[in-house]
Amino acid sequence: MHVTTNQTSCDHRFCIAPMMDWTDRHERYLLRLISSRARLYTEMVTTGALIHGDPERFLGYADAEHPLGLQLGGSDPEDMARCAHRGELAGFDEININVGCPSDRVQAGKFGACLMLEPDLVASCFSAMQAAVSIPVTVKCRLGVDEMDHFNDLIRFVDTVADAGCKVFIIHARKAWLSGLSPRENREIPPLQYNRVYALKDRYPEFTIVINGGITRIDQAAAHLERVDGVMVGREAYQNPWSLIEVDHVLFGDTPTYPSRLDVLEAYKTYMRDELEKGVPLKRLARHLLGLFQGEPGARTWRRALSEAAFRSGADLTAIEAAQNSLDTTRREHAAVSAASNQGMGLRL
Repeated sequence: MHVTTNQTSCDHRFCIAPMMDWTDRHERYLLRLISSRARLYTEMVTTGALIHGDPERFLGYADAEHPLGLQLGGSDPEDMARCAHRGELAGFDEININVGCPSDRVQAGKFGACLMLEPDLVASCFSAMQAAVSIPVTVKCRLGVDEMDHFNDLIRFVDTVADAGCKVFIIHARKAWLSGLSPRENREIPPLQYNRVYALKDRYPEFTIVINGGITRIDQAAAHLERVDGVMVGREAYQNPWSLIEVDHVLFGDTPTYPSRLDVLEAYKTYMRDELEKGVPLKRLARHLLGLFQGEPGARTWRRALSEAAFRSGADLTAIEAAQNSLDTTRREHAAVSAASNQGMGLRL
């Protein structure tokens, strides 16, 4: 299936979800080598961390990562506005408010999914942030939380935040349980309800509605785009980054120019070399490569060899070369077995 689109009017058509401990700047650089059109997001950055911590740690990125959004976690309008302004000065293309994360730490800080219970506060944060920046401010939320999970509750939340000026809502198509389920369980146990997101778009045709949750294939993304404005993919993009290889062509209509996985690896090795010279440990860079050959012959060998060599203290790019050699050996063995099997089949015929 090939989907055409106006490339200038729908830059949320395909997005990679902000994921704590996953979508750091190194992972984002790797994904950008595979798709030039996917909209990327930082990990959630709390206002306290940004105000009191090292700005470069939270706001650093490579120019190649654009389009790139900064996701903020917080509930104090003044702090959120201050951090949004810092994000704009740093060159981000969008500021996103986290109203979806269900972890205990997030609840203790009074942000994330628990804010769905306080739409007026979210609206106040949005107003303060949008007044402080000229780039878009958006909201990522759930369908609901705990017992506040009726469609009318979602409508009330969206109405309240939209009255403050928000026009872009990224909806994880599950509710969240604020107690009783872990963050991982909250990504898997509450049932997906895509129809509610579709109904939200039908009710608000003037808003940009992006759907998130359980999307793992390009044909699924294309099907959702028949009903909503954008699709956001999470864990699949991290665990199987090559799943993004057709995004630019199928979803944006770009002329296909597919690199190979080895092309991407070589480009990322150049990036790693530069980062190693800056003092970044190899393990922080190499961990994002574990899923690069997912589904290919030798993928398990690659993961094992990479884990054994690249995660040691003081490891350098020779660890990557060693993992590549192991991968090549396994591929040659697989090809030889396949050739012999095909030859045997031919003889039997």
